[in-house]
Amino acid sequence: MSLKSVSAKIFSKIVALRIQKWAKNPVETQQKVFEKLILEAKNTAFGKDHDFKNISSFEDFAAKVPIRDYEALKPYVERVVSGEENILWPGKPLYFAKTSGTTSGAKYIPLTKESMPHHIEAARNAILCYINETGNADFVDGKMIFLQGSPEMQEKNGIKLGRLSGIVAHYVPAYLQKNRLPSWETNCIENWETKVDAIVEETKSEDMTVISGIPSWVQMYFERLQQNTGKKVGDLFKNFNLFIYGGVNYEPYRAKFENLIGRKVDSIELFPASEGFFAFQDSQKEKGMLLLLNSGIFYEFVEASSFFDENPKRLTIGEVEIGINYVMIISTNAGLWAYNLGDTVQFTSTKPYRVIVSGRIKHFISAFGEHVIGKEVEEAMNKAISKFNFSITEFTVAPQITPSEEKLPYHEWLVEFENAPDDLQKVAEFLDAEMQRQNSYYFDLIEGKVLQPLKISSLKKDSFQEFMKSEGKLGGQNKVPRLSNDRKIADALLQIQPQN
Repeated sequence: MSLKSVSAKIFSKIVALRIQKWAKNPVETQQKVFEKLILEAKNTAFGKDHDFKNISSFEDFAAKVPIRDYEALKPYVERVVSGEENILWPGKPLYFAKTSGTTSGAKYIPLTKESMPHHIEAARNAILCYINETGNADFVDGKMIFLQGSPEMQEKNGIKLGRLSGIVAHYVPAYLQKNRLPSWETNCIENWETKVDAIVEETKSEDMTVISGIPSWVQMYFERLQQNTGKKVGDLFKNFNLFIYGGVNYEPYRAKFENLIGRKVDSIELFPASEGFFAFQDSQKEKGMLLLLNSGIFYEFVEASSFFDENPKRLTIGEVEIGINYVMIISTNAGLWAYNLGDTVQFTSTKPYRVIVSGRIKHFISAFGEHVIGKEVEEAMNKAISKFNFSITEFTVAPQITPSEEKLPYHEWLVEFENAPDDLQKVAEFLDAEMQRQNSYYFDLIEGKVLQPLKISSLKKDSFQEFMKSEGKLGGQNKVPRLSNDRKIADALLQIQPQN
């Protein structure tokens, strides 16, 4: 056992004890975060506009600071982007994480000297919790790859901007630099397909032990490795035993990954975003990810079912319940206040507080009042994969409101199969039964003959890659929405299918 792995085990125990200390006092921990945020920002433009000096409780805050999304916060963000100081947070941000918005074009999410360390610390602690629980630290001596955006940055009024994953690349600790791949030059390649090919060439002869990235793009890397070498990933990288991922649910990809690798590997799920690093999987034995309550983020939760009401009830950490779908609202030491991230979560545990990401408040299907969410379709698909022994590359679901021949509308599941099932109709019937079991609104609509049972459209190989490429969103942190309440994505996918 190397000195590095011994040191990692010792450090992991220290970090685990620190985490336990705040995790056992969640309400007190969040109250301290809240008070510090209000105190720090009371003299900013936002703090003055919202009377922070007279906020002494969460009730005061909720009364004075409405929930906002990026569009509503944009007037303040634009002042920061133009170079003004002390607008959302004291001084100027260190960076802007530039992301693509749906209605607002480019979004500029501030990262400050107070918020940036938490992004790095959370990713590190996820790995240390894994080491502490499993005792497995041998991988620290091998090579690690993080599939991410380019670390090259631009500058806007004296503030650097780039993709979050590229910004984070500048903070890789010195003790990992020698282990880390790909090279800086390869990481800076903008074209995703060219970049993946270059990464394959750099890594195929290395002792890769940890691989990290969004599953859909890591899958592309694995496929290119196999095409290039003719070997399973696990045969190529004999010591590869840890996959770290975030952004989407891994379960629909698991069977395909295990086939590409040739064996099972441990995995760690992360919940990062440009707006903050919110949670990570702290245990291989428990469901869900530990919500980070001590990382400069104050959380609120609104039940998704009442989110669009005029005055929905805003809950703090001590008021949430297991199994309810909540919209997660954040206030951060980067200057986001009562900010609607757009993600929905469900708690799997309250001792400690662990969550799963259940979907997006904007990514749902309720064309007929069915309120279908991402967690439901993913759970149904996972069960179908297990029962019928098939594998998929990707899938998405959309309503078909105006089918031909005056038939009832239905939900269309657009699936790119890696290994197709023998009987697609039986799979469709099973999925429909699962959806009815999980969602009482959907059950009522099927029973009441408002909807007909769902239909599966099988897509040709690489359909999702072609679609993402056409949208200019191939690779990096981009991902296909699991659900849409309209036909935009579905119709685009069908458009690229071979015509009969």
